[in-house]
Amino acid sequence: MTPFDRTRRVTCLGIDTFVAEAGQGRPILFLHGNPDTHDAWSGVVALLKQEFACFAPDLPGYGASESQGDLELEKQSEWVRELIAALGLQRPHLVVHDVGGTYGLAFTAMYPELISKLTILNTNFFPDYRWHFWGRVWRTPVLGDLAMLIAFRALFVNEMTKASPRLPRDYAERAFARFGSKTRKMVLRYYRYLDSERLVGWDVRLLKALDTLPHQVLWGDRDTYIPKATADRFGGEVHHFAELGHWAMLEEPQQLASHLATFARR
Repeated sequence: MTPFDRTRRVTCLGIDTFVAEAGQGRPILFLHGNPDTHDAWSGVVALLKQEFACFAPDLPGYGASESQGDLELEKQSEWVRELIAALGLQRPHLVVHDVGGTYGLAFTAMYPELISKLTILNTNFFPDYRWHFWGRVWRTPVLGDLAMLIAFRALFVNEMTKASPRLPRDYAERAFARFGSKTRKMVLRYYRYLDSERLVGWDVRLLKALDTLPHQVLWGDRDTYIPKATADRFGGEVHHFAELGHWAMLEEPQQLASHLATFARR
């Protein structure tokens, strides 16, 4: 049962964007990763919506949102800026994960004054990162396309649970059901766009922005995609969860919601 009690569609950079919403109070904006939708935040939102207004869009190309043509980091940032404006949010607390981290951290680097706080979950924004196995496959022409064509449920679910041992299997099954051709094409385009050198300088700009922005990092250390040392590079309050993996918010929503609420109340 979804914790979201209302939805709307807004246009950001000309992209028809689906947004799920719940609760009242100070706003929190959640940006999911790959291969997720707004549903990745359901467990956390169910625990926060009594005190906070929660907004969870489907990223471009995911779920019920249209795909994005231009994936330049400036354009990813502008999509977030236009989303915040379209929703009428005043300096929300921004929460980012995985692919949503690229969108949200590019935005933060450009417009730190438009948010009040930032929470970072397992993501990368550093140019020395080496892509994980599936990232390297998807980045390879022909091979990546074939991998997407033959992706089947058992492999998909197994890969998600390897990266997050406590991930509920029914969530992984739902994620696969939504991982259609539109999203598969978007994943290939995103991974092939994001060469390491594209982040050169952006990491410096982000860290400068973070010097003046309250931020925390919530990191599942059993992540098989991104090294746990990445968490500490963002600075701020860093919380490592030794038994959790890439989707920590789905493995232990109560624990993650508690950290989010405590940080948001300050």
